[in-house]
Amino acid sequence: MPRSFLAFTLATLFPLPFLVAGALFGGWAVWIALFYITLFVAGVDEFIPALTRDGDPAEDDEADLLSMVLVGVHFFLLFLMVWALSGHGTRLFSLSGLALFAATGLFMGQVSNSNAHELIHRGARGLRRAGKWVYISLLFGHHASAHPLVHHTHVGTPNDPNTSRMGESFYSFARRAWLGSFKAGLKAEEARLAQIGAGRWDRRNPYLLYIGGAVLMLLVSLIIAGWRGVLVHLMLAAFAQTQLMLSDYVQHYGLERAQREDGSFEPVSAVHSWNAPHWLSSLWMLNAPRHSDHHAHPAKHYTALEIPARGEAPMLPYALPVMACIALWPKRWRRVMTPHAEAWRSA
Repeated sequence: MPRSFLAFTLATLFPLPFLVAGALFGGWAVWIALFYITLFVAGVDEFIPALTRDGDPAEDDEADLLSMVLVGVHFFLLFLMVWALSGHGTRLFSLSGLALFAATGLFMGQVSNSNAHELIHRGARGLRRAGKWVYISLLFGHHASAHPLVHHTHVGTPNDPNTSRMGESFYSFARRAWLGSFKAGLKAEEARLAQIGAGRWDRRNPYLLYIGGAVLMLLVSLIIAGWRGVLVHLMLAAFAQTQLMLSDYVQHYGLERAQREDGSFEPVSAVHSWNAPHWLSSLWMLNAPRHSDHHAHPAKHYTALEIPARGEAPMLPYALPVMACIALWPKRWRRVMTPHAEAWRSA
């Protein structure tokens, strides 16, 4: 097993036994999981801030294996927490229950989301389908259409709902991006259906799967833990969705593609995404902070993504999870990011 692949495996799966133990028994295990996901990752990033190792394309098979393991972990944790936090294990409205909810939501928002994002870009149908179902379980299935069809096409332009604008707060962005991406993704899928002479609600429209699958997922939670289970599922999904939108907000904040005289936009390049070279959070999020390389090569496996050299692409002042926390306080966010964003906008 390649050393770097082992690092991805350990980084993403380390909190799993503690989350499971916390769901079943509560107590100290919950706090170890939450400590690792938050303070430990941030602390290691601070002391080991830069990792410039090139990606390793030879690890593609291992990367897909870990992705499928993480899909299984996601569904196991989701329904375990629905059961546990509904009152069968650690009660949600207790100190340890809230800590377990936070740790699980962060895992789903940062690991499950990153993994699903990787899978919807894979060429193999089975892998793409697995990524779709992770998003569907988080009641965010439309992202599997909107992300590749809209975001990757229109990033850095007013036509992309998931590109955050200069001076825009996260809260304004989130309201605009959720509904905007749902509509834009649906419009893109309708255009694809029209090319083969099919109507909006043809059975091949994946939005039928996204909506029907979400209902199915909530029905499973209802069977497992009643209406409390549905409530827990809704809360976990909302928390995970917020993590995804925070990532989009941070990674494209204030970066715009120049518009040409004919109305078209300049090609996407490394300067249209924020990156972060931090070590442990990159492993934890499957190299999601290497965002410029992902936009340049969407089908590249996460193990092969490379971090741009400083000066070639925008670099976040802190690790991606830390910047996501700062984004929750708009005034602080603008103080931190405005000088960096303006520098790249005028470059």
